[in-house]
Amino acid sequence: MKLKILMSFVVLVISVLLTGCVSTVDGHMKMGVPLVKDTIESRYQFPVAKLVNASKAVLAHNGTLVSNDTINNTITARVDTRTIWVKVYEIDAQVSGVIVQARTKGGAADVDLASEIDKQIALQLATQP
Repeated sequence: MKLKILMSFVVLVISVLLTGCVSTVDGHMKMGVPLVKDTIESRYQFPVAKLVNASKAVLAHNGTLVSNDTINNTITARVDTRTIWVKVYEIDAQVSGVIVQARTKGGAADVDLASEIDKQIALQLATQP
């Protein structure tokens, strides 16, 4: 009997530890599984404005834009049942960075989709005049 109670307590503790809140790149907190890689970061030799425009075009092509924060240069979109966050930031005058984060509706990480969106942003930059 004591073993059953101990095992149920261990399962309860593990389930509580595996669920929680995660930070998104736009500064908010969402329910999700912590300690799992869900972001892809890239750097480009383009200005921030060009990266923001390329990110918007890619996210609009793949899904629906949900929000666009022009002050922090963050864009949120829904692609199927996943939420994508893209943050563009300036490193110096010639180099800018992009962080792409993807999570499922249940809060699980989707690094494959984040990688695909990041790759599409790079291709969009290469084809833009």
